[in-house]
This record gives sequence, structure tokens and C-alpha cells, in this order.
Amino acid sequence: MNVVSSFAVMLQEFAVVMTANTLANFATLVSGWMFAPRRNITSMIVAAGMAGVKHHSAFHRIFAAARWSLDAFGLAVFRLIEPWLDEQEAVPLSLDDTLVHKRGLKIFGAGMHYDPQLSSRGRTVTCWGLNFVVLCVIVRFPLWPERPFSLPVLVRLYLNKKQAARWRRKYRSRPELAVQLLGILCGHRKSRRFHVLADSAYGGASVLQKLPRNCDLTSRLGQNARLYDAPPKATGKRGRPRKRGDKLPTPAEMLDRRAGRKELNIYGRRQKFRIDDMAGRMFKVPDRPLRIVAVEALSGGRGREAFYSTCVDATAVQVLLWYSWRWSVEVTFHDSKQHLGFEEPQGWSRRSAQRTCPMALMLYSLVVLWFVEQGHRQYQPLERPWYPHKQHASFADMLATLRRESARELINTLGITGAGSRKIVGVLDRLSQLAA
Repeated sequence: MNVVSSFAVMLQEFAVVMTANTLANFATLVSGWMFAPRRNITSMIVAAGMAGVKHHSAFHRIFAAARWSLDAFGLAVFRLIEPWLDEQEAVPLSLDDTLVHKRGLKIFGAGMHYDPQLSSRGRTVTCWGLNFVVLCVIVRFPLWPERPFSLPVLVRLYLNKKQAARWRRKYRSRPELAVQLLGILCGHRKSRRFHVLADSAYGGASVLQKLPRNCDLTSRLGQNARLYDAPPKATGKRGRPRKRGDKLPTPAEMLDRRAGRKELNIYGRRQKFRIDDMAGRMFKVPDRPLRIVAVEALSGGRGREAFYSTCVDATAVQVLLWYSWRWSVEVTFHDSKQHLGFEEPQGWSRRSAQRTCPMALMLYSLVVLWFVEQGHRQYQPLERPWYPHKQHASFADMLATLRRESARELINTLGITGAGSRKIVGVLDRLSQLAA
């Protein structure tokens, strides 16, 4: 089974990344990836109808040995995303890491990592697997102007200290890998402005000090963070000039004093908050002015929180709305694992571990882009009377539409004619819809 031709055309964008032979084999694997019940190489070959046609090692080599760059592949995906971005505004980015559960001691880079799904506030759980740092572009399509999508473009495999020593690699923390990814993307488009949204793991001084010049950052802040005013001007007296100004109240103290109340439509619901904001600077980064926002939810379980943004002129409400867009990256991770088998590839060598699993994230971006450009015209929602409030197509619907259109295109090429041919085509189309 081959993917629909309108999707196959998108794959030609990667001709500058791969050789012609590798790209042809890759297109075959992508077709199998969309239809295979399990996303390992052999299952993809069977689903694509290439079992016995070409030796299976040719497809294994695409990820394990072929000379192509995952970074170059991701930048090609970014070029596909660019037409949907506003040229006058900064490009919003989301940054986070995710755990891919694995088994086996010989898998390159596999180690014990924190599992956020099994952990709770009072209990920390670690699991064996691969940890990837992912940089996504946040896009708001005209079809759903209020629904942000995080489309992955760049990925890095994180090695903990034990695994880095085992595989004789230089240890780099997750924030250091994040700075690498930001440098690649921001350096690729130096004339554009970027704005990355990340949680507190990537909001420390190690990232803030090394941000590219054309990139801003919005992240979380601790309730007891030490904040300072701008340093006073030099007086000409002897001695080292001050690096920091007067000490400012912490976010917790900001909420203890008088704070205004506002009602915001955030995270899909309307809530009331107590909000206070001010301009300040971190203790470890005294030369970078920030907009500090302290907020307390008056309903729900969010409680007190604090955020900051390097966009000093932004309002408190804008900072909160920006940070709420970051949640779309969690949706991306869920959909990639649930529907594209992000955790299922079984490669164990270095290149295979670094490139096979992240390809599910890249295909997530391609499926969403295809649906926005072509697939939404053929979208046929299934009849679900028990789900009356659904307004938008989910990623599962997008993938089902891609599979259905691929099957329909194949059926149309069969040239079925005669009595009952319309019914035959209708039955096959329905079967492809249910199988999706």
C-alpha cells in the first residue's frame, strides 16, 4: 500500500537531504509506517507490499548506516512549515523532552530516566529507555485559529552521565542540548525572530545566558526566586561597579501584596486569577531584563505560579497566554506515541537509535501539514452521536483520512466497472475507513 500521491509529493522536499536511492526506500518505509500495525522495519516493509521485492537490509540501512542528517531533515520540515508562519511576528517554538520506553542493555544511549507519566508529587519513578530533547514550531492554522500545533523539527538524544561514559561521548545536559537545537534553527534563519516557550527545566541561567540573539524565552520561575532591579549607573568612584540593583520582592511576596484580579480564557476554560507583574532580573543573569509575572488561580488546582519572559514590554496576560501554548507539545508527544509508534522501532546501533524513533515526530509534522493543505477537503467524520461536542479533527482523524485517501486512490486505479462496481468501491472504501 502506497500513500496518496499528494502526500508523496511532500516527500520530494527531502531530495536535498538524501540520495535518490535512499529517498526512494525512505518513501516506501513512510508508506509502511502509515499502515503497519507495529512500527518496526520489517512490519513496514510488509505493509508497503515490498516483502520479497527488495532485500530487507536495504531498508534497515536507511536509519542504521545511510549518510543523511536528521538536522538537515528537520530544517527541510521547517521550510514546509514556513508558508504558514506570519512574517511580521516572531516564530513561536516549544521545547521539551520525552521518554521512550525501551528494553535491552545494548541499545545505544538507553538508560534510567525520570518518567513523568508514572511519577507523582510524592513519588519519583525512573524507567529504562531513550530520552529525546525536542524543538517544535508552534503553528496556528486558519482552519483552527484558536488551536496551536507543535510541529517537531529538531531532535537530540540525551545521554546521562553513566551512558555518556560507557559510549565514550562528552556529557551534555538537556539544557545544553536545547541551546544546540536553538542555535541550529535560529542560525538557519538569522533574519527572523524566534520565541521559545519551555518549562522550568529549560528556563534556568544555563539556557538564558546562551540564547541566540534573535531568540526570546518564556518560562516558569520559582516562587522564591531572587530578583533584582537594574544596576545603578557608574558614579566614577573607585571600586568595581555594581552588577545588580536593589533587591526586588520574590514572586511569592508579589502575590502577598496587592494584586489585581482578571478573568482569562486559558487552557480551554475560563478562570479567574490574581495577577501581578514587574520588570526584574535574575541573580545569575543580571544583564538580561525580564518581565516577571506572579499568578494565583482562584479556582482549580493550579495554585500559585510564576513566569518570566525576555520580552520586557509584554503584558502579564500575554506572558500567560504564550506559556499556555507550550501545552501543545505534550499533545504532540501523546499523539506520536499513540498513533505513530514513537516507542516501537527496535534499532539498537548509534545512528539507528538517534534517527528511527524521532522519525515518528517528523511524520507527525508531515501528516498535519498534509491534512491542512489537502486532507481537510476529504475529511469525513465518523458518526458518533455520543460525542456531540467535537468541533475539530483530531490527529487520529487526520491519520485516518490519509489512510482512507491512499486506499481510495489505489481502488480508483483498479478500474472496476460493471454492475455493482459502485457498491464494491463503496465497501472497500468503508473497510479502509474502519481499518484506519
